[in-house]
Amino acid sequence: MNKITEQSQSKLHIQIPKKFTKKVKQIDVKSDNENVELIRYERSDGINSGVMGEHFSLLVSKKGYLKGFTQMDTSLATGNLPSSKEAEEIAMEFLNEHAPDLLSSFKISWIDKHDEQIQTMDYKKIVNLKISGMKVKMQNTKDKKWFWIIVGTNHKVIIFERDIVWISFPGHRKTEKWLHDSWILSTNFPQ
Repeated sequence: MNKITEQSQSKLHIQIPKKFTKKVKQIDVKSDNENVELIRYERSDGINSGVMGEHFSLLVSKKGYLKGFTQMDTSLATGNLPSSKEAEEIAMEFLNEHAPDLLSSFKISWIDKHDEQIQTMDYKKIVNLKISGMKVKMQNTKDKKWFWIIVGTNHKVIIFERDIVWISFPGHRKTEKWLHDSWILSTNFPQ
């Protein structure tokens, strides 16, 4: 499979935060049997690196569109969350620019606070740090797949995932969680 080039990555119009300049992974994986590429950036200074650490990761379809991204950054652990209304507005602006195909048929399921977790080093001790955001969970009414946007304390999108297959009973996703370090650890996927 061809690797996603830096040039084609820039066509996705996703700006990788300046803090994350060290590309540590670019591998082909499957997401619901679709060929996709997982690209992971970490801090160039090596602080809080590795699985469960700070990172900016992308999941890109071989068809050239963005399947998702996550920004796990210590700077997002503090600050005020946007209101539900602000989160919805930011989510719609993001979709308009990055996934306009999802706007033709969708419904908002709910908007609420959502937490993720990273690990940092503090005086040579591992510390769990919570990254919170406002999650706007939506369903594509054509194919019944789910997508969501999480807006962080910086009032910017910090997580986007699309084309998620959900199993209603017992209530969990079927789609692989390539952007989630806790899932990657649980699968024993090579680091």
